[in-house]
Amino acid sequence: MTEPAITVRAFFERARAGQLVAIRCGSCGELAIPPKELCPKCHARAWREEPLAGNGTIASYTVIRVAPRAHAAGVPYAVAVVALKEGVSLLGRIVDIPLESLAVGMPVRFRPFVAPDQQPSIGFGPA
Repeated sequence: MTEPAITVRAFFERARAGQLVAIRCGSCGELAIPPKELCPKCHARAWREEPLAGNGTIASYTVIRVAPRAHAAGVPYAVAVVALKEGVSLLGRIVDIPLESLAVGMPVRFRPFVAPDQQPSIGFGPA
């Protein structure tokens, strides 16, 4: 347990491959996602990787109707804050769920998502 076990770049590359990984502080046990240099709770740098199942519920969401140029072809689309079962929250794009069906509290599951600009991202779809 030393420097971050996984960089932000590696986090998104692994997400593209279907693996959702957080980091846990070896000093205080705090779980963080995406990876950070310092523990948000105790400011230590003693990280270890922790795989996540990717199951959670929508805590909040919004529908994007006017998007940045790189994402304009996909409008409308939704992004959501998802509260994962492991106790951390993560922002991601909603995929394979009709916008009119979205609701706070809806169960969702992590899905790899590649944005229109070819950047790996986080997606959540039906549980």
